[in-house]
Formats: sequence, C-alpha cells, structure tokens
Amino acid sequence: MKIIAVIPARYEASRFPGKLMQNLGEKTVITTTYQNVVETGLFDEVFVATDSETILDEIVTNGGKAVMTGPHETGSDRIAEAVQTIDCDIVINVQGDEPFLKLEPLQQLIEVFKNDNQHEISLASLKIKLLEKEEIENPNNVKVITDNKGFALYFSRSVIPFHREISYHVDYFKHIGVYAFRKEALLQFSKLEMKPLEISEKIECIRYLEYGMKIKMIETNFIGVGIDTPEDLEKARKLI
Repeated sequence: MKIIAVIPARYEASRFPGKLMQNLGEKTVITTTYQNVVETGLFDEVFVATDSETILDEIVTNGGKAVMTGPHETGSDRIAEAVQTIDCDIVINVQGDEPFLKLEPLQQLIEVFKNDNQHEISLASLKIKLLEKEEIENPNNVKVITDNKGFALYFSRSVIPFHREISYHVDYFKHIGVYAFRKEALLQFSKLEMKPLEISEKIECIRYLEYGMKIKMIETNFIGVGIDTPEDLEKARKLI
C-alpha cells in the first residue's frame, strides 16, 4: 500500500484566526506539525493542503511540500481535492493544529488497513478516554460512542451517552481528529451533500455515518495539545 499524509491548513480558523502561523519556540505551529509528521518516517509523501498563500509560503520556505486548494467547509473536502490525481491507497489526515502527534497512534491507524482484508473499513480514527467531568461536558471535546467491535455509532459535542442510570459506570471517549482514509472513500465523501446532523454538530465524520460508511475507532493514550484557542497555544508553548 502507498500511504501518504496530508495536513489541511486553513488560515481563517473560526475560533482562533491565524493560529497556524503563531510561533511555537522557533517555528510556527504549522511548520512544527509538518516536520513532526515527516520525521515519523511512516509515509511515502507528506504535504500541506491550504487555501492560504501565507501558509503555502511558510511551508515551502522551510523546505516542505504544499499545494493550494479552493475554499472548503471541512478538512476532508480540502484533502479530497488535493489527492485526486495522486496515486495512493491510504490517506492520513493530520490536523495542522496538532503539533505534538506521535508515531505510535499513526502506526495504529495504518495497521487497521493492513489487517482489513475484507475492505470493510472506510476510515479509521482515534479516541481517548475522558476522566474529568469538565472535559466530558466541554462542547469543544467531540465525544464518540462505538459498538462492541469498535465501529463508531455517533459523534457529538453533547455528553454521550447520557448518564441516566447513575449506579452504572460508563466510559466517555473524546474523538481525536486524526483520520486514515481509503482514498476511494475520501473521494466519495467529497461528493456527498452535507446532511442535517453534520450541519448541526459541525462534525465532518458524521457525514460518513449518515451515508452508511464504517469508521473504526482506535483507543490511544496519546495526549496532544490541539490548538483551538489562545489558551491552548500557551499550553503548547509550555510543552515546547
């Protein structure tokens, strides 16, 4: 299998515009993310897909690969445009605002497809257990519930499952927005109309579920720092 990584990068993020061009130590957020993905050595090719000349110039100036795309509502739509003419089997979507992603979770996603002999899985993604009540109730943390084989049943910014039976313990999981797609599933996704659940929740992977595709969720212990707010940026700077 030919496996590539694409980092969708939009300058005008709704909650924190320009965040990818903020500095982390001596490098920007987007350059840090790009270089960390390249250094894993897992991919035949790594590049940034963006609609921003500023981000394009930043990556190319630092010796990286980047392509321009049109404007898109979701990262998956942006990646689909970028990979249409690229010969590959599996596409890993790494969020540009996840600069501390490690090798192991990426390996786990790749293994999903190496073991999927029936080609049952359209895409795979990561989840991590949430322990704090504040984190569980935070709508910025997308929660996911799965069946007993680890396939996603639903994603929500609300608390799922609702804990009505307080005498019974239930685990809560946060969805980490790192995806591995079969290329054909990704291209199909980009042609599908957004439906009400995706529009309501603003969670792109709901589109796959609404059209009957299977998403395999892999539990990980990886704790990154997704940079959604200026406060997240300060946490990341402390880690650097």
